[in-house]
Amino acid sequence: MILVTGVSGGLGGLIHRGLSALDGLEVAGGTRSGDGVTARRIDFDDPASLTAGFHGVDVLVFVSAGYAEDDVVLARHGAVVDAAEAAGVRHVVYTSLAGSGELLTLALPHRWTEARLAAASFEVTILRNGLYAEVAAGPAMLGAATAAETGVFAAALGAGRMSAVAREDLADVAVRVAAEIQGDLAAGRRSRHAGRTYELEGVEAIGGDDLAEALAGVLGRPVRYRPIPLSAAREALTGLGLEPYQVTHTLSTFSNVIAGNLQARGSDLPALLPAEPRPVRDLILAAVAGSGV
Repeated sequence: MILVTGVSGGLGGLIHRGLSALDGLEVAGGTRSGDGVTARRIDFDDPASLTAGFHGVDVLVFVSAGYAEDDVVLARHGAVVDAAEAAGVRHVVYTSLAGSGELLTLALPHRWTEARLAAASFEVTILRNGLYAEVAAGPAMLGAATAAETGVFAAALGAGRMSAVAREDLADVAVRVAAEIQGDLAAGRRSRHAGRTYELEGVEAIGGDDLAEALAGVLGRPVRYRPIPLSAAREALTGLGLEPYQVTHTLSTFSNVIAGNLQARGSDLPALLPAEPRPVRDLILAAVAGSGV
């Protein structure tokens, strides 16, 4: 059996639906609440729920539980690894962070989890996911109202660019990897993906000028990009009602774009997809258009 955690979320839901559409696989989903029928109860904040939730699972697709302070994420992920070992899970597929994000504040819990998984008794495959297209589109959506009024898109991106990827492409890779692992286990052989780490970087890089172009297309007026300092971005973010860790991670992303760290130098993504990666620029345009500007 394959179990996918976090199926109420975007990535987990896509992976679960993709695996469920394949013939010959027994697939279960896990959610924080779980009803015991359509989804098992897999609550990372309740370790007692995990061992029972992982019962009978051969392949665990462990979708990372971010969106919290680091100590909370470390506790959640450590509990998942402990419970997977106790339940006899044979192979864990973990959705981590791409190598280009190594210096992001977001990277710490991912690399800690990779190390914890490497020390566990089961086989492991790491899917190092690139930044979602929605992350790249975020600054444009935040600056859309001002751009509509002034024709200027202001953001703390400097002259840098960030590689971005469609969430659907990442889900397609996870579906393929998990299904092939299950097939290998059913055939009595070690999986071809055991011990592998795949860098699933986006193959398109997006900068401030690209986001200004997307805004111009949606707004129907010329828009130019103007870099702003990080101090101005911090001031703007603190007025949005974000959690403190969200401000920290967002500013870290801006800093790394400015420093040129988030542009990928290579990717395993194309080789693992059945077709060309989805065009990220189209996804960004759609995200900006759908933001109500």
